[in-house]
Amino acid sequence: MRSDWVLPICTGHERLKDENGDKAHPTQKPESLLHRVLIGSTNPGDVVLDPFFGTGTTGAVAKMLGREFIGIEREESYRKVAEKRISKVRKFDREALEVSASKRAEPRVPFGQLVERGMLRPGEELYSMNQRHKAKVRADGTLVGDNVKGSIHQVGAHLENAPSCNGWTYWCFKREGKTVPIDVLRQQIRAEMHN
Repeated sequence: MRSDWVLPICTGHERLKDENGDKAHPTQKPESLLHRVLIGSTNPGDVVLDPFFGTGTTGAVAKMLGREFIGIEREESYRKVAEKRISKVRKFDREALEVSASKRAEPRVPFGQLVERGMLRPGEELYSMNQRHKAKVRADGTLVGDNVKGSIHQVGAHLENAPSCNGWTYWCFKREGKTVPIDVLRQQIRAEMHN
């Protein structure tokens, strides 16, 4: 999920009107806001509570996304608008409700675990993807190269004179004449964790 929250205000076809053609609620929330919140914090089948239900934006979006909801609203006029609105909402199909996990949600694998498991050996050389730099693996899961030592990320950043570096995609090892990214080994460990 993205970290930026640029959302439109509630206008146009989304803005609900009362029987006089006036705004049904002065601070109706945009569905995009509730969509972002519910996708990021709930799963299909969960129950969402909105104690200030207003015109039912939370309930409408929850229903679309396959969530149950409880709405509490003291104003009868808002409750009527919310009931009418929610009665027209249809839930998305099951396949559309599936959410892909982000890379950050995957289990963390320390580089040292590759060394501990013998997937990489102390003293083995790693090469930058562009083959310009190399570093040696140390027994404690750190690297040492051209006057620098530290993590796979720190050494890569230093060698590239960059503020940061994703060492998993920067470093490769050689097997049978082929250059292989170390991230392949991390993915092997992750696959074992899921079994």
